[in-house]
Amino acid sequence: MPITSSEAWKPYGRGYHAVYREHEVNHCPGCGRTHWIIGRVSAECAFCTTALPLAEASMRSHNGPVIIQHKNRHHHDWAA
Repeated sequence: MPITSSEAWKPYGRGYHAVYREHEVNHCPGCGRTHWIIGRVSAECAFCTTALPLAEASMRSHNGPVIIQHKNRHHHDWAA
């Protein structure tokens, strides 16, 4: 469903949006741990590699939505 200009900024309709917030304790939505590797626009969990955009970097305007994907999403061999 395309987004019209009148619907572009409705944060209440967007749902949950996890971001990494500087100077706060950030728990990973994937594993719950708090150790992060911080980059220029994103932070990556040091344990499960879940990536979150930095809240400060998310405040700039975007042409489209941010899509966060786990880099191991296609691996089904997690079970022992």
